[in-house]
Amino acid sequence: MRYPSDHKATTRRRIVDAASRAFRERGVAETGVDEVMRRAGLTHGGFYSHFRDKSELVVEACDAAFAAAVENLGRIAAQPTAPRRARMLIDSYLSHHHRDHRDSGCLVVAVGADICRHSGAVLTRYSQGFTAHLDRLAAALRLSENPRENMERVTHLMSALVGALIFARAVDDPERSAALLASSRRVLRQEFCTTL
Repeated sequence: MRYPSDHKATTRRRIVDAASRAFRERGVAETGVDEVMRRAGLTHGGFYSHFRDKSELVVEACDAAFAAAVENLGRIAAQPTAPRRARMLIDSYLSHHHRDHRDSGCLVVAVGADICRHSGAVLTRYSQGFTAHLDRLAAALRLSENPRENMERVTHLMSALVGALIFARAVDDPERSAALLASSRRVLRQEFCTTL
């Protein structure tokens, strides 16, 4: 049977997309190659015709997840004022939907701790992707006209959002988790969204 000329690239993309979702849902360490291939609708044996090893897949899956966040940054950047831009990020990031849908959520929350345990290409590429993501976020939010202050404020906001989401996901009591999200949204709105 002859495959279309783009078959190999399409299959590779399917594997990367499945890995990106699986890694965000379950973590890098907890997700094996067989799980990724199963989610992609393929057999384990086909993996090695696309990737040298799991590390290469982790690199590409992280790149894909950071790239997927760009669309949301465009919606944030389109808001007319810094407080509105910050409010949009805060409310979407600390939503029940984001808390409950790990597989399509923020890569930083999902795999940041896993990646810190890696070295070499995985850590280097994740670090590059994260740095580029933070730069894009700073450009989208524009919380200050001073570039250094803008980056400091954006880094502070992102750190608070990541921590709050981790806390909310770590609590198995739905009411307590919802309260953590609500209180974090309220405090961060007071800090970043005083004038809309």
